[in-house]
Amino acid sequence: MALKPIVIAVDGPAAAGKGTLARRLATVLGLPYLDTGLLYRAVGRRVLDAGADPRDAAHAEAAARALQPADLDRADLRGPMADMAASAVAAIPAVRAALLDFQRDFGRAHGAVLDGRDIGTVVFPDAAVKLFVTASVAERARRRFLELTARGVAADAAQVESEIRDRDAQDANRPVAPLRPAQDALALDTSAMDADAAFAAALALVRERLG
Repeated sequence: MALKPIVIAVDGPAAAGKGTLARRLATVLGLPYLDTGLLYRAVGRRVLDAGADPRDAAHAEAAARALQPADLDRADLRGPMADMAASAVAAIPAVRAALLDFQRDFGRAHGAVLDGRDIGTVVFPDAAVKLFVTASVAERARRRFLELTARGVAADAAQVESEIRDRDAQDANRPVAPLRPAQDALALDTSAMDADAAFAAALALVRERLG
C-alpha cells in the first residue's frame, strides 16, 4: 500500500519567520514548498492594479479566479500596501474558496510543506504535522523593519509595528478562517531565536511528531 503523502502545515502571524522556516523544512525533508500567503498577495496586487478596492468582494474574487502562476513571481508582492491588500482579500469567502482547491491539489499530489494562516485549521486539517509559529509583536516588527530597510525600502519603525498590530487584528477577527492555532498544533515561539535556532527547534518538533 502506498504511503499517504506527508503534509506539514506551518501557520502564524506576519513576520513570525514561518516562511523561512517552512522553506528550510521542505528542503531538508525533500518536500515541495508553497507559500500560500503569496497567493493572497498576488490577488491583492491584481486588484490594486485594476484600480479597485481589495475589500470589494466581486473584484477580489475575479482576481483570484484569474490568478496565473506568473503572478507569484512578481517583485512587488511585499511591503505595507501589499500586506494590507492581501489581508483584505483573504477575509473574503469567495476568494478563499477560489484558492482552496489550488492549495489542496498542491499538497495532495506528493506531500508538501505549506505556510500561511489557516493551513492547519482549514486547508489541511488532517496534516501530519501542524506548527504554529509566533513571536512577540515587538520582535516581529523589528524583523519586518530590518527586512524592508535591507531591501532599500524607506520605513519607520513605529509605523511598521502599528501595521503589524493592524494586520494581526484583521487576520484574527475576520469572519472566515481567522488566524488561530489548530487544536493539535505544536506551538513555537521564536521571539528569542535566530533563524537557525528556530529551524532546529521546528525540525525537532516535526521529527518527534512523525515518529
